[in-house]
Amino acid sequence: MDEVRLSSFIESLEQPKDPVLENIRKEALQKDVPVIRPETEALLVFFLKAFKPERILEIGCAVGYSACVMAYTCPEAGIDTMENYAPRIPEARANFEKAGLSSRVTLYEGDASEILPDLTGPYDFIFMDAAKGQYIHWLQDCERLLRPGGLLFADNVLSGGDILEARTTVDRRNRTIHKRMRDFLYEIKHSSHWESAVIPVGDGVSVSLKQ
Repeated sequence: MDEVRLSSFIESLEQPKDPVLENIRKEALQKDVPVIRPETEALLVFFLKAFKPERILEIGCAVGYSACVMAYTCPEAGIDTMENYAPRIPEARANFEKAGLSSRVTLYEGDASEILPDLTGPYDFIFMDAAKGQYIHWLQDCERLLRPGGLLFADNVLSGGDILEARTTVDRRNRTIHKRMRDFLYEIKHSSHWESAVIPVGDGVSVSLKQ
């Protein structure tokens, strides 16, 4: 199966996006800023519409594209997000302003590992899309912050397919990330605290219900 052609076909089925969102996405891609893949975005929107969360937490804001998508999908929800890479923070704030979302999105500046312990829940929905090697370290705070029955949606969990490989065959610089992501996936699939599915969409998504 030609995965590139299949992905392009699935993307061709999508309805046109809001012009503001389309412009934010286009500008991000032009600057090589990673944004959620279209097929993953469609799955995220599906779960948001099914769950109808009133309070959303995003770990990894970049330039604010995903936060805008979530805010447009859930017009009654408040969103907390965070970003550690300083040059992207003013871009994210500008994009929230363009989208008319500044009053609904709270952007925390800094490392998620330092921000998460100070947050108070409960959140109905958590979207995790940041440093893959940190997912396992953030999981405990996600569990604390998420309400029972809430959903944790994590992107990029298959690491470009490297997750399938033995650790010794992975590039040395990526071995720590490889191990930690495998630990994360094992934990959400084996812990009694979560009911999880791993879905091979985009670069891999895990969805986990807090028990």
